[in-house]
Amino acid sequence: QVQLVESGGGLVQPGGCLRLSCTPSGFDQDYYAIGWFRQAPGKEREAVACFSKNDGTTYYTDSVKGRFTVSRDNAKNTVYLQMNSLRSEDTAVYYCATDGFPDYCTYYGSTSPDTGIGSWGQGTQVTVSS
Repeated sequence: QVQLVESGGGLVQPGGCLRLSCTPSGFDQDYYAIGWFRQAPGKEREAVACFSKNDGTTYYTDSVKGRFTVSRDNAKNTVYLQMNSLRSEDTAVYYCATDGFPDYCTYYGSTSPDTGIGSWGQGTQVTVSS
């Protein structure tokens, strides 16, 4: 069974930083890409960043460019989302997800757990507040 487990959320002051982790398991073959999403109360889910394992390409939504960095530790089979210069508007539940296809990052923004396609983690809360 495919599983994605996120960790690293918490409470941080504006301007602070957090690093989220996403560890996939249960794939028959190595996964190709991991996407990060977030959903704030009363708002729609937002695609934040994506890491493509094949060529190391990264994707970011405009609001986090220059502040967030997505990367992978091959030895730990973990994808990270380093979040710096956090703002109150970054407060949300953050999820990682994948559907196992190599070009996932090119369309990850249109994916949703509601379709039953792909695998999604349980989410980790990030709260940015003074």
